Amino acid sequence: MIEDLEPRLEVIRDHSLEHPARWPADWPGDPDHVRTPQQQQAFDAMVDSADVLFGIPDVDADALARTVAANPRLRWVMTTAAGGGAQVKAAELPRADLDRLVFTTSAGVHGGPLAEFAVFAVLAGAKGLPRLLADQRSRTWPDRWEMQQIDEMTVLVVGLGGIGAECARRFHALGAQVWGTTRSGQPVDGVDRLIPLDDLIDAVAQVDAIVVTLPGTAQTHHLIGRDVLAAVKPGVIVTNVGRGTVIDESALLDALDDERVAFAGLDVFEQEPLDDASPLWTHPRVLVSPHTAALSSKEEERIARRFAENATRLLDGRPLTAVVDTVEFY
Repeated sequence: MIEDLEPRLEVIRDHSLEHPARWPADWPGDPDHVRTPQQQQAFDAMVDSADVLFGIPDVDADALARTVAANPRLRWVMTTAAGGGAQVKAAELPRADLDRLVFTTSAGVHGGPLAEFAVFAVLAGAKGLPRLLADQRSRTWPDRWEMQQIDEMTVLVVGLGGIGAECARRFHALGAQVWGTTRSGQPVDGVDRLIPLDDLIDAVAQVDAIVVTLPGTAQTHHLIGRDVLAAVKPGVIVTNVGRGTVIDESALLDALDDERVAFAGLDVFEQEPLDDASPLWTHPRVLVSPHTAALSSKEEERIARRFAENATRLLDGRPLTAVVDTVEFY
Protein backbone atom coordinates (compact mmCIF):
# COMPACT_ATOMS: atom_id res chain seq x y z
CA MET A 1 0.00 0.00 0.00
CA ILE A 2 2.85 2.39 0.82
CA GLU A 3 4.40 1.71 -2.58
CA ASP A 4 1.05 2.35 -4.28
CA LEU A 5 0.51 5.62 -2.38
CA GLU A 6 4.05 6.91 -2.97
CA PRO A 7 5.63 5.14 -5.97
CA ARG A 8 8.86 7.11 -5.60
CA LEU A 9 9.72 5.05 -2.50
CA GLU A 10 11.66 1.83 -2.66
CA VAL A 11 10.27 -0.20 0.24
CA ILE A 12 12.72 -2.77 1.56
CA ARG A 13 11.33 -5.64 3.61
CA ASP A 14 11.81 -9.31 4.41
CA HIS A 15 8.96 -10.69 6.48
CA SER A 16 10.91 -13.87 7.24
CA LEU A 17 13.22 -11.76 9.43
CA GLU A 18 10.45 -10.14 11.48
CA HIS A 19 9.14 -11.39 14.81
CA PRO A 20 5.69 -12.91 14.07
CA ALA A 21 2.74 -10.67 14.94
CA ARG A 22 0.38 -12.01 17.61
CA TRP A 23 -2.52 -9.68 16.85
CA PRO A 24 -3.32 -6.64 14.67
CA ALA A 25 -0.77 -3.85 15.00
CA ASP A 26 1.61 -5.99 17.08
CA TRP A 27 4.62 -3.94 16.07
CA PRO A 28 7.21 -5.59 18.39
CA GLY A 29 6.04 -9.10 17.51
CA ASP A 30 6.29 -12.26 19.57
CA PRO A 31 8.95 -11.78 22.29
CA ASP A 32 9.54 -15.55 22.38
CA HIS A 33 10.69 -15.53 18.77
CA VAL A 34 14.48 -15.38 18.52
CA ARG A 35 16.46 -14.79 15.34
CA THR A 36 19.49 -16.92 14.59
CA PRO A 37 22.77 -14.99 14.51
CA GLN A 38 22.65 -15.13 10.70
CA GLN A 39 19.08 -13.83 10.65
CA GLN A 40 19.95 -11.00 13.06
CA GLN A 41 22.90 -10.01 10.89
CA ALA A 42 20.66 -9.97 7.82
CA PHE A 43 17.98 -7.99 9.67
CA ASP A 44 20.47 -5.38 10.88
CA ALA A 45 21.95 -5.06 7.39
CA MET A 46 18.48 -4.55 5.92
CA VAL A 47 17.62 -1.88 8.50
CA ASP A 48 20.97 -0.12 8.00
CA SER A 49 20.46 0.08 4.22
CA ALA A 50 17.55 2.52 4.49
CA ASP A 51 17.30 6.30 4.31
CA VAL A 52 14.00 6.15 6.23
CA LEU A 53 12.58 3.74 8.81
CA PHE A 54 8.88 2.91 9.10
CA GLY A 55 8.90 1.97 12.78
CA ILE A 56 11.67 1.54 15.30
CA PRO A 57 13.33 -1.86 14.70
CA ASP A 58 11.62 -4.38 17.00
CA VAL A 59 10.26 -1.33 18.89
CA ASP A 60 13.54 -1.50 20.80
CA ALA A 61 15.42 1.62 21.91
CA ASP A 62 18.77 -0.16 21.80
CA ALA A 63 18.10 -1.29 18.23
CA LEU A 64 17.29 2.29 17.27
CA ALA A 65 20.52 3.55 18.84
CA ARG A 66 22.50 0.85 17.04
CA THR A 67 21.18 1.68 13.56
CA VAL A 68 21.45 5.45 14.06
CA ALA A 69 25.13 5.00 14.91
CA ALA A 70 25.67 2.57 12.02
CA ASN A 71 23.86 4.49 9.28
CA PRO A 72 24.89 8.11 8.61
CA ARG A 73 22.47 8.16 5.63
CA LEU A 74 19.40 7.75 7.85
CA ARG A 75 17.20 10.84 7.55
CA TRP A 76 13.82 10.09 9.12
CA VAL A 77 12.32 7.60 11.56
CA MET A 78 8.57 7.24 12.02
CA THR A 79 7.51 5.59 15.26
CA THR A 80 4.34 3.53 15.03
CA ALA A 81 3.33 4.67 18.51
CA ALA A 82 1.48 7.94 19.02
CA GLY A 83 3.71 8.51 22.07
CA GLY A 84 6.85 7.58 20.18
CA GLY A 85 8.79 10.47 21.66
CA ALA A 86 9.33 8.36 24.77
CA GLN A 87 10.84 5.59 22.63
CA VAL A 88 13.22 8.07 21.00
CA LYS A 89 14.19 9.45 24.40
CA ALA A 90 14.91 5.92 25.67
CA ALA A 91 17.47 5.44 22.89
CA GLU A 92 19.64 8.16 24.53
CA LEU A 93 20.91 9.40 21.18
CA PRO A 94 23.64 12.04 21.04
CA ARG A 95 22.39 15.57 20.40
CA ALA A 96 24.11 15.59 17.01
CA ASP A 97 22.01 12.60 15.91
CA LEU A 98 18.83 14.09 17.32
CA ASP A 99 19.53 17.24 15.31
CA ARG A 100 20.35 15.49 12.02
CA LEU A 101 17.32 13.16 12.07
CA VAL A 102 13.60 13.84 11.94
CA PHE A 103 11.42 11.67 14.15
CA THR A 104 7.67 11.54 13.66
CA THR A 105 4.86 9.64 15.38
CA SER A 106 1.42 8.29 14.58
CA ALA A 107 -0.18 10.94 16.80
CA GLY A 108 -3.79 11.50 15.81
CA VAL A 109 -4.22 8.13 14.11
CA HIS A 110 -5.61 6.65 17.32
CA GLY A 111 -7.81 9.64 18.14
CA GLY A 112 -11.14 8.10 17.17
CA PRO A 113 -10.86 4.81 19.12
CA LEU A 114 -9.41 6.54 22.18
CA ALA A 115 -12.12 9.20 22.13
CA GLU A 116 -14.74 6.45 22.04
CA PHE A 117 -13.17 4.86 25.12
CA ALA A 118 -13.20 8.25 26.87
CA VAL A 119 -16.92 8.61 26.12
CA PHE A 120 -17.51 5.05 27.30
CA ALA A 121 -15.64 5.69 30.57
CA VAL A 122 -17.52 8.91 31.30
CA LEU A 123 -20.82 7.21 30.51
CA ALA A 124 -19.87 4.30 32.76
CA GLY A 125 -19.32 6.72 35.61
CA ALA A 126 -22.37 8.84 34.81
CA LYS A 127 -24.68 5.83 34.64
CA GLY A 128 -23.24 4.09 37.69
CA LEU A 129 -21.85 1.00 35.97
CA PRO A 130 -20.19 -0.40 39.13
CA ARG A 131 -23.47 -0.13 41.05
CA LEU A 132 -25.44 -1.70 38.24
CA LEU A 133 -23.04 -4.65 37.99
CA ALA A 134 -22.95 -5.16 41.77
CA ASP A 135 -26.75 -5.15 41.99
CA GLN A 136 -27.00 -7.52 39.05
CA ARG A 137 -24.53 -9.98 40.60
CA SER A 138 -26.43 -9.95 43.92
CA ARG A 139 -29.85 -10.01 42.22
CA THR A 140 -30.75 -6.78 44.01
CA TRP A 141 -33.62 -4.66 42.69
CA PRO A 142 -33.12 -1.35 44.52
CA ASP A 143 -35.28 1.73 44.65
CA ARG A 144 -34.93 3.79 41.50
CA TRP A 145 -32.01 6.21 41.52
CA GLU A 146 -30.97 9.12 39.33
CA MET A 147 -28.20 8.81 36.79
CA GLN A 148 -26.18 11.72 35.38
CA GLN A 149 -26.91 12.97 31.88
CA ILE A 150 -24.06 13.83 29.52
CA ASP A 151 -25.95 16.83 28.14
CA GLU A 152 -26.08 18.31 31.64
CA MET A 153 -22.36 17.82 32.30
CA THR A 154 -19.27 19.95 31.84
CA VAL A 155 -16.35 17.88 30.55
CA LEU A 156 -12.76 19.10 30.79
CA VAL A 157 -10.41 17.68 28.17
CA VAL A 158 -6.84 18.01 29.45
CA GLY A 159 -4.83 18.29 26.24
CA LEU A 160 -6.33 19.37 22.92
CA GLY A 161 -4.00 17.56 20.54
CA GLY A 162 -5.21 14.96 18.07
CA ILE A 163 -6.81 12.72 20.70
CA GLY A 164 -8.17 15.61 22.72
CA ALA A 165 -9.76 17.23 19.67
CA GLU A 166 -11.55 13.96 18.86
CA CYS A 167 -12.75 13.69 22.46
CA ALA A 168 -14.03 17.26 22.37
CA ARG A 169 -15.92 16.60 19.13
CA ARG A 170 -17.70 13.57 20.52
CA PHE A 171 -18.64 15.07 23.88
CA HIS A 172 -19.88 18.19 22.12
CA ALA A 173 -22.04 16.03 19.84
CA LEU A 174 -23.59 14.43 22.94
CA GLY A 175 -24.56 17.85 24.26
CA ALA A 176 -21.92 18.33 26.95
CA GLN A 177 -20.37 21.68 27.76
CA VAL A 178 -16.74 21.06 26.72
CA TRP A 179 -13.75 22.83 28.22
CA GLY A 180 -10.17 22.14 27.15
CA THR A 181 -6.72 23.03 28.38
CA THR A 182 -4.47 24.81 25.93
CA ARG A 183 -0.95 26.17 25.67
CA SER A 184 -1.43 27.79 22.27
CA GLY A 185 -4.79 29.44 22.91
CA GLN A 186 -5.94 28.37 19.43
CA PRO A 187 -9.67 27.54 19.16
CA VAL A 188 -10.67 23.88 18.71
CA ASP A 189 -13.96 22.73 17.20
CA GLY A 190 -16.43 21.63 19.83
CA VAL A 191 -14.62 23.33 22.72
CA ASP A 192 -16.76 25.95 24.46
CA ARG A 193 -14.06 27.32 26.76
CA LEU A 194 -10.28 27.25 26.56
CA ILE A 195 -8.47 26.85 29.88
CA PRO A 196 -4.82 27.93 30.29
CA LEU A 197 -2.90 25.18 32.06
CA ASP A 198 -2.06 27.64 34.84
CA ASP A 199 -5.79 27.75 35.61
CA LEU A 200 -6.21 23.98 35.82
CA ILE A 201 -6.82 23.88 39.57
CA ASP A 202 -9.57 26.48 39.32
CA ALA A 203 -11.15 24.68 36.37
CA VAL A 204 -11.38 21.21 37.93
CA ALA A 205 -13.52 22.63 40.74
CA GLN A 206 -16.23 23.39 38.18
CA VAL A 207 -16.40 20.31 35.93
CA ASP A 208 -18.16 16.97 36.15
CA ALA A 209 -15.63 14.89 34.22
CA ILE A 210 -11.90 15.12 33.46
CA VAL A 211 -10.58 13.48 30.30
CA VAL A 212 -6.77 13.21 30.21
CA THR A 213 -5.16 12.90 26.75
CA LEU A 214 -1.65 14.28 27.34
CA PRO A 215 1.61 12.57 26.36
CA GLY A 216 4.08 11.49 29.01
CA THR A 217 6.83 14.10 29.38
CA ALA A 218 8.79 15.65 32.22
CA GLN A 219 6.37 18.59 32.09
CA THR A 220 3.21 16.44 32.27
CA HIS A 221 4.47 13.99 34.92
CA HIS A 222 1.85 13.85 37.71
CA LEU A 223 0.15 16.95 36.34
CA ILE A 224 -3.04 15.44 37.72
CA GLY A 225 -1.63 15.14 41.21
CA ARG A 226 -2.62 15.84 44.78
CA ASP A 227 -3.14 19.58 44.32
CA VAL A 228 -5.45 19.10 41.36
CA LEU A 229 -7.33 16.15 42.86
CA ALA A 230 -7.80 18.04 46.13
CA ALA A 231 -9.52 20.82 44.20
CA VAL A 232 -11.96 18.74 42.11
CA LYS A 233 -15.70 19.05 42.29
CA PRO A 234 -16.83 16.17 44.54
CA GLY A 235 -18.14 13.25 42.48
CA VAL A 236 -16.02 14.00 39.40
CA ILE A 237 -15.40 11.26 36.83
CA VAL A 238 -11.81 10.76 35.60
CA THR A 239 -10.57 8.93 32.53
CA ASN A 240 -7.08 8.71 31.06
CA VAL A 241 -6.40 7.86 27.40
CA GLY A 242 -3.07 9.71 27.20
CA ARG A 243 -0.13 8.39 29.22
CA GLY A 244 -0.29 6.84 32.66
CA THR A 245 2.41 9.06 34.14
CA VAL A 246 0.20 12.15 33.81
CA ILE A 247 -1.91 10.98 36.78
CA ASP A 248 -0.45 10.37 40.22
CA GLU A 249 -2.09 7.01 40.93
CA SER A 250 -1.50 7.22 44.68
CA ALA A 251 -3.27 10.58 44.81
CA LEU A 252 -6.04 9.23 42.57
CA LEU A 253 -6.63 6.28 44.91
CA ASP A 254 -6.92 8.63 47.88
CA ALA A 255 -9.42 10.76 45.95
CA LEU A 256 -11.41 7.65 45.05
CA ASP A 257 -11.44 6.47 48.66
CA ASP A 258 -12.83 9.74 49.98
CA GLU A 259 -15.22 9.95 46.99
CA ARG A 260 -13.91 13.20 45.58
CA VAL A 261 -13.55 11.05 42.46
CA ALA A 262 -16.68 8.99 41.90
CA PHE A 263 -15.30 6.80 39.12
CA ALA A 264 -12.10 6.32 37.12
CA GLY A 265 -11.88 4.60 33.75
CA LEU A 266 -8.21 4.08 32.90
CA ASP A 267 -6.64 2.71 29.72
CA VAL A 268 -3.07 3.66 30.72
CA PHE A 269 -1.06 3.36 33.92
CA GLU A 270 2.16 4.57 35.50
CA GLN A 271 3.58 1.04 35.28
CA GLU A 272 2.52 -1.34 32.53
CA PRO A 273 1.53 -4.10 32.87
CA LEU A 274 -0.27 -2.90 35.99
CA ASP A 275 1.36 -4.45 39.06
CA ASP A 276 -0.56 -7.36 40.57
CA ALA A 277 -0.47 -5.59 43.93
CA SER A 278 -2.00 -2.35 42.65
CA PRO A 279 -5.23 -1.44 44.50
CA LEU A 280 -6.60 -0.20 41.17
CA TRP A 281 -7.32 -3.81 40.17
CA THR A 282 -9.86 -4.32 42.93
CA HIS A 283 -11.17 -0.83 43.61
CA PRO A 284 -14.97 -0.96 43.28
CA ARG A 285 -15.14 2.29 41.30
CA VAL A 286 -12.26 1.79 38.88
CA LEU A 287 -12.41 0.32 35.39
CA VAL A 288 -9.06 -1.12 34.26
CA SER A 289 -8.39 -1.39 30.52
CA PRO A 290 -5.00 -2.93 29.61
CA HIS A 291 -3.82 -0.15 27.28
CA THR A 292 -5.95 -1.65 24.55
CA ALA A 293 -8.48 1.07 23.74
CA ALA A 294 -6.60 2.23 20.64
CA LEU A 295 -6.19 -1.24 19.15
CA SER A 296 -8.01 -1.63 15.85
CA SER A 297 -7.72 -3.94 12.87
CA LYS A 298 -7.47 -0.74 10.82
CA GLU A 299 -4.58 0.66 12.88
CA GLU A 300 -1.83 -0.71 10.65
CA GLU A 301 -3.48 0.73 7.54
CA ARG A 302 -4.04 4.13 9.15
CA ILE A 303 -0.42 4.34 10.31
CA ALA A 304 0.90 3.18 6.95
CA ARG A 305 -1.17 5.86 5.23
CA ARG A 306 0.26 8.47 7.61
CA PHE A 307 3.76 7.25 6.76
CA ALA A 308 3.07 7.46 3.01
CA GLU A 309 1.63 10.97 3.36
CA ASN A 310 4.73 12.11 5.23
CA ALA A 311 6.99 10.35 2.70
CA THR A 312 5.38 12.44 -0.02
CA ARG A 313 6.04 15.56 2.05
CA LEU A 314 9.67 14.56 2.54
CA LEU A 315 10.23 13.91 -1.15
CA ASP A 316 8.54 17.17 -2.09
CA GLY A 317 10.60 19.15 0.41
CA ARG A 318 7.65 20.03 2.64
CA PRO A 319 7.57 19.91 6.47
CA LEU A 320 6.53 16.59 8.02
CA THR A 321 3.58 16.25 10.38
CA ALA A 322 3.58 14.90 13.96
CA VAL A 323 7.28 15.70 14.43
CA VAL A 324 8.82 14.76 17.78
CA ASP A 325 10.17 17.60 19.89
CA THR A 326 13.62 16.21 20.76
CA VAL A 327 13.95 18.43 23.81
CA GLU A 328 10.70 17.48 25.57
CA PHE A 329 10.27 14.21 23.55
CA TYR A 330 6.61 14.38 22.66
